[in-house]
Amino acid sequence: MSKNFVLAPDSFKESMAAEQACLAMQRGIEKVMPDAKIIHVPMADGGEGTVDALVSARNGRKIQIEVSGPFTQHKVQAYFGLIENDQTAVIEMALANGIHLIEKSQRNPLHTSTFGTGEMIKAALDLGVSKIIIGLGGSVTNDAGAGMAQVLGAKFLDEHGQSVALGGGQLNQIQSIDLSELDARLKQTEIIIASDVNNPLCGENGASYVFAPQKGASPEMVKTLDQNLKHFADLVEATLNIEKQNISGAGAAGGLGFGLMAFAGAGIRSGVEIVIEETELAEKIAQADYVFTGEGGIDFQTKFGKTPFGVAQVAKRLNKPVIAFAGYVGEGIEELYDEGFTAIFGIVDGACDLQTALKNGEKNLERCCESVVRLMTIK
Repeated sequence: MSKNFVLAPDSFKESMAAEQACLAMQRGIEKVMPDAKIIHVPMADGGEGTVDALVSARNGRKIQIEVSGPFTQHKVQAYFGLIENDQTAVIEMALANGIHLIEKSQRNPLHTSTFGTGEMIKAALDLGVSKIIIGLGGSVTNDAGAGMAQVLGAKFLDEHGQSVALGGGQLNQIQSIDLSELDARLKQTEIIIASDVNNPLCGENGASYVFAPQKGASPEMVKTLDQNLKHFADLVEATLNIEKQNISGAGAAGGLGFGLMAFAGAGIRSGVEIVIEETELAEKIAQADYVFTGEGGIDFQTKFGKTPFGVAQVAKRLNKPVIAFAGYVGEGIEELYDEGFTAIFGIVDGACDLQTALKNGEKNLERCCESVVRLMTIK
């Protein structure tokens, strides 16, 4: 009797996209069970692959667009998705202002900006959407969404009434905010942040201290960036009579979470929960005998909103076994077995350097899935 498999991995960072992982899993399964019934549900958690996952699941389409990169003098080719009869746009901020767009030696969050993300939001509004889902993973910015807000009509002025330059390093120069020309369509549009982090904007657990070092910030720059975010947030909150900087997720994408909540009235949700909902994953898992998931690394952090954890939670409610695969299996996975994971496998075939492991990711995933399915066939 043929078995039903639901394949719901995230991307394996720098090795394979989520759909490529699905295909590798399928090849491994079919070597043992050629008559298996297999459903692909490529996943994401608000970061890389979110647009692709939702466009694929909802039969949507992609809109190609040229926008400003992390440094606004450089243009990048990006895209966003349209689903639900073109009424919902799906945006990944990293496609415009992501860390992968700048060589490590060139990264500098004092000067990178979310301006390009604002251009994507504006383009979606120009198409008449009523809802925007925006994924915040993978940013190289630390400007609290100021660049994004400028595209949408906000003006940030210094003590002389002049516009302040872009980037997290200049936020302390802002002395007044003029929102008289803020795009009125934002109030008519539902905007949902898809995020996999719950950090506040400022402080030791905030955007600058936790994430800015990987974006190129020195310890001294981290301190400056945090102080600048605090100055900016206090001014925004006083101007708008709101309190957003301590909300869980305000620090996502260098504070873009805060900027979207403050200027666009956005709500914030777990990215993987949004993707689970939009892909109708629960309905598909209900019909499955086995669920395969995975991503580049699985460790104690997986339970804090990562894709495999979200998939396992759905499967646990439906009493379905979940097998997870990862390029790297780290500390603390034991606690995941109480959260819906049946087994967790590392796919790397013997000792090798990182580049070799990344290059051979699909082959290793295929082989590992084949081995697992062979175990399933033992009488």
